Amino acid sequence: MPTITIDGHKIEAQPGKTIIEAALDSGIVIPHFCWHPALSVAGNCRMCLVRVGSYKKAADGTLELDENGNPVVQWMPKLQIACATPVAEGMVVDTTGDKTTEAQNAVMEFLLINHPLDCPICDEAGQCKLQEYAFKHSRGESRFVEEKVHKPKRVHWSDRIVFDGERCILCSRCIRFANEIAQQPVLTFVERGDHVTIELFEGTQFDSPYSMNVIELCPVGALTSADFRFRSRVWEMSFTPSVCPGCARGCNINIGVRNNEILRLEPRPNPHVNQYWMCDDGRLNQYRWVNTGRISGAWLRQGSQLQSVSIEQALEVVARALADQGGMLILSGSLTNEDGYLARKLATALNTLELVFVERNDPSFGDSFLRCSDRNANSTGLEALGIKRVSWDQLAAHVASRKPSVLYFLGADPLAEQATGWDAIIATVPLVVAQLTNHSPLEAFAHVVLPASTYAEIEGTFTNIDGWVQHLRPAVETQETLRINGMKQSRLDKFGAPNDRWTHGERRLCRPHWQLIAGIATALGLTWHYSTAADVFAELSQTVPAFGGMDYSVLDHFRGVRLGAQPEPLGVVYESHFMKPQSE
Repeated sequence: MPTITIDGHKIEAQPGKTIIEAALDSGIVIPHFCWHPALSVAGNCRMCLVRVGSYKKAADGTLELDENGNPVVQWMPKLQIACATPVAEGMVVDTTGDKTTEAQNAVMEFLLINHPLDCPICDEAGQCKLQEYAFKHSRGESRFVEEKVHKPKRVHWSDRIVFDGERCILCSRCIRFANEIAQQPVLTFVERGDHVTIELFEGTQFDSPYSMNVIELCPVGALTSADFRFRSRVWEMSFTPSVCPGCARGCNINIGVRNNEILRLEPRPNPHVNQYWMCDDGRLNQYRWVNTGRISGAWLRQGSQLQSVSIEQALEVVARALADQGGMLILSGSLTNEDGYLARKLATALNTLELVFVERNDPSFGDSFLRCSDRNANSTGLEALGIKRVSWDQLAAHVASRKPSVLYFLGADPLAEQATGWDAIIATVPLVVAQLTNHSPLEAFAHVVLPASTYAEIEGTFTNIDGWVQHLRPAVETQETLRINGMKQSRLDKFGAPNDRWTHGERRLCRPHWQLIAGIATALGLTWHYSTAADVFAELSQTVPAFGGMDYSVLDHFRGVRLGAQPEPLGVVYESHFMKPQSE
C-alpha cells in the first residue's frame, strides 16, 4: 500500500484512493462541497485544493535535507483538487499551509460573492457547509459591493422539493444523484458564467421515489423540503438515531423532534444497510401517525361503551381470559424482537395460546434499490424467534375453523389493512383485545383496548430483510418515560418553562408491547423480572443462538450485527453536515 504524508503525518492509503478519501480514512477532513463518497467526482467547487509534492532526492537516491535536517519537499507548481488526485507512494500533502489556506479563502470569497444573506430565513441554517466554512476557511469580509446576480427562487421541482437558485453554489451533487442513484436524469446546468443555474428538462419533474435525498446532499440551502419548510430551526430540535419501520429494509434514520412532536425524518448513514439514503415514502409517511390519532390510556367495554380504566385493570381482564379460555396472539410483523420474544414466552407459559404474525406484502412498493415488498419492519426477526408467518386470508380460515374464545391483536389490525371478511369474524369472538398505537375501526369490536407505544417512543431492535439486527432508541416521550428521556430533548424542550408555548406537546399514556405483555405475565403470577428492553434483549441473546453475543452497545458501535454472525467493521462513516446537533 502506498505511504503518503499528510500535514506531517505518515499514513498508509489504499491503492486507487484519492487524497480526500485517504485523508478521511485517517480522520483528516479536507474542506469540500461537491465531493461525496457515493457519487462520481465532479471537481467543480475547488474547495478541496491542497498543496501536493514529493520529497526531493539527490542523484544517489538519498533524501535532500534542509539546514534544519528536514527532508526537502518538491511541490507541484499548482494546487491540486484532493477529490480527483489519486494517492501515490511518497506523496506529500499540505492541507493547512499558507498557500492552501489562501486558496480556501479565495474559493469561499468567490462562492459568497452572489450568495444571498438570507441565513435568518433559510432552513439549512445550523447545518450548512457554507456557514461552517465561512467560519473556518474564509476572510470573514467581502470586497464585493456591486449588485448580486439574481436567479429564480422558490422553484418547485416536484411537490416535495423546492429549489432556490440564488443559494445554489453549483456543486452538481443533485444532478449526479439524479443521474447515478435515482436513475432519473432530469436535471442539468443551463446558462454560462455567473448566470449558471440548474433547471429541469422541459415537461419533467424530479419525483423519483428517492428524490428527497438531495435535500441532505445539498451542502447549502438551495434545496429544501416542502414538507418541513419553515417549521423549525435545526438547533431547536433533538435528533435521535432510529430505524425506519416502513419496510423490511430498516433504513437508518435520525428522528427530529421539537415539542414532543416529530417534525422530520432524515437518512442516517449505514454502509451495511442503506448507505446514505432513504426513500421519500419512509421520510414522509412514517412520522405523521406518531404525532396524531393516538390511543392514550386503556379502555374496557362495559355494556355497549368503552370506558376508561387503568392499564393494570385492563391487563387483569386480559390475563384472566387467556388463562381461562386460551386463544390466539396475532402479532404485527413490525413488533420488535423484544416484543416477539416475550409474546413467545407468554404463549409457552400458558400452553393454550397460538402465536402468529401477519405478513404485509406490497409488490408495487418494492424495487431493486432499497424499498422492499415486505412492509413489515421485523419479519426476519420474528421468524428467527420461531414465530409463524401467515396471511390475513390464511388466518381468517384458521380462526373460522378453530373458533378461539380470545383474539389478542398486538399491533396487527385487519380492519385498518382492509383484510377481507374480518369484520364478520371479529363480531363472533367472545373477547377481542386490541393492543394498538392509533385509533382504528377495530376499537368498535374490541372488548379491551390497550395503548401501545410507537417505534419512536421505545427502545428495542428490528432485524432487517438481510438479517441485520439494529437498535431503536426513544425520541418521543410518553407519560411514563419523562424522566428517562428528559436529558435527550432539544435545548428548547429541556429548559422550557410552563409558560413557554413549546413545552406542552402531548405525552400519551402508552407502553411498549413487551411491557404490556410483561404486565399480563405479572397478573398471571409469573415471575418475570424485566425493568428495561435491554433486560429482555439480554435474555433473548442468551436464549436464541442467532442473537448470541449481541447487546445494545455492540449494535450501536457496529450499526447493526447480522444474525448468527460476528460484528463486521463499519469503516469510515461519512457525515455531510457537522454543525447540526449531533444525534449520538
